[in-house]
Amino acid sequence: MSDFTSKPALETALSHRSIRKFTSDPIAPEMLNAIIAAGQASSTSSFMQPTHIIRVTDPELRKALRAVGTNQHYIETSAEFLVFCMDFSKHKTFVPTAETDWAEVTLVGAVDAGIMAQTMILVAESLGLGGVYIGCLRNDIVRTTEILQLPEYVVPLFGMSLGHPAQDPLLRPRLKMEYVVSENTYQPLGEQAFKEYNEIVKDYYQRRSNLDLDWENQILDTLAADVQRDVLPFLQKQGFLKK
Repeated sequence: MSDFTSKPALETALSHRSIRKFTSDPIAPEMLNAIIAAGQASSTSSFMQPTHIIRVTDPELRKALRAVGTNQHYIETSAEFLVFCMDFSKHKTFVPTAETDWAEVTLVGAVDAGIMAQTMILVAESLGLGGVYIGCLRNDIVRTTEILQLPEYVVPLFGMSLGHPAQDPLLRPRLKMEYVVSENTYQPLGEQAFKEYNEIVKDYYQRRSNLDLDWENQILDTLAADVQRDVLPFLQKQGFLKK
């Protein structure tokens, strides 16, 4: 693992972009193992380690997941496609009295998976790879679960496409640090700051994709309609969020 040459962590983190176009080159098994090992070394709440990664190599399974994921081609075309699951099946199997149905347990599982995944994508990018998260596997979370044959107490949270980049996209403009970090107490985003950032995002999408899209409309598209209404009953069926 130490034979790989990687960029410094800060440089890598500040140059993060989602990559959606990949070459046909595979990722060396040793490199993939190093990336996963880095993810396993991430912080985990109370040492629960409640994340399970499914490496999807079967072309038919990738095709089926692409159909769930709004036909995003990189689910099939990336060198590696990984599905991150919240996994308390191990815990329930060997400690049957473990209570997974508390809301806190779901938060722990989701947070841990996010920490592990972000460590992995940071390391992958430091090694010259690129990737993108695939949240739309939850568009039909039941179907995703069927495809991957997930048992009770396991929930598919998101996918990750990894590979060698075949594009060099623009950096997305983030909110100013002063709008996401405050001292001692919460500080809301002011209306003028929102309007200014809205224009910045609109300019970004115009330059990147010739899209007429700003942050306000992106929020509306994402949060102003039914947001995966089948997720809660599914989580409860799997043994979570009952109290």
